Amino acid sequence: MQRDERFDSADRIIRVGLWANAALMVIKLGGGYWGRSDAVFADGIESVCDFVAIFATMVALKLGRQPFDAGHPYGHGRAESLAALLISLLIFATGVWILADALHTIIERTFKSPGLIAVAAALLTIVIKEWLCRFSLKTGKRLESPALLAIAKDHRKDALTSVATLAGVVGAFFGVGIMDPLAAGMTSFFILHIGWQTFRDSAYDLMDGSAPPDFITEVKRLSEGVPRVEHVHDIRARRSGQYMIIDLKLEMDPAMTVKESHAVATQVKRLIFEAFHNVGDVMIHINPHDEAHEDLIRL
Repeated sequence: MQRDERFDSADRIIRVGLWANAALMVIKLGGGYWGRSDAVFADGIESVCDFVAIFATMVALKLGRQPFDAGHPYGHGRAESLAALLISLLIFATGVWILADALHTIIERTFKSPGLIAVAAALLTIVIKEWLCRFSLKTGKRLESPALLAIAKDHRKDALTSVATLAGVVGAFFGVGIMDPLAAGMTSFFILHIGWQTFRDSAYDLMDGSAPPDFITEVKRLSEGVPRVEHVHDIRARRSGQYMIIDLKLEMDPAMTVKESHAVATQVKRLIFEAFHNVGDVMIHINPHDEAHEDLIRL
């Protein structure tokens, strides 16, 4: 998949989510207000936050698809991780807000009797948000896009919220008023957990966390399978948006010419690109095999 194809696929998923979320936002705010349900109305406020988060992700993808330049020699991929970090904070803030609102309602005992429109709004949200989650998750995993995966988790969070909202609204509809705020409060803990997971993953990428061990192992295997590569001395990889950037140290025969070693290194790089479509660059350093050499590093 070419660079533009990757970003076009991600952009299509984001746009579908944006407009679906806008429609649900109106439905839930209206259903909560006219259906007399604090849980459904709170769900609508949550959708407002989601709309802002998805819009921020669209901006991040527009920045992230720009190629490297003099000011950003490693590209602009980190914009996606920054967007995922923003989404995690919005998810977390939403969880805290819903929990505080539910506790206030229970303590003050200001229960309401929801209407059928509130029940319908919650049910519709569950169906649409779960479909959006699976739709986004499938493409997000294929592209290994932090922003898309964060959006997918946000959709799943909304589906979970609406399941509890539906249970609470149905209970309150049949006369158990405390069910409405109690369901919202229980859901807030799921939301907080999802927010923490999203924050942890995006922060890991921004802090140059290492690539998965199986990825490192496969890159090493491919490299050492190229003729005249004696050994992989060291390998590092880190994520930049949808792409991996690899630093590779190869040991070769010290008698090889610069031209010969360059040709071997180019073959290694080509094989890695063919095997992993999410690799953005491979930087190769060559060391003499079976000779003492010092690695200069200050990290």
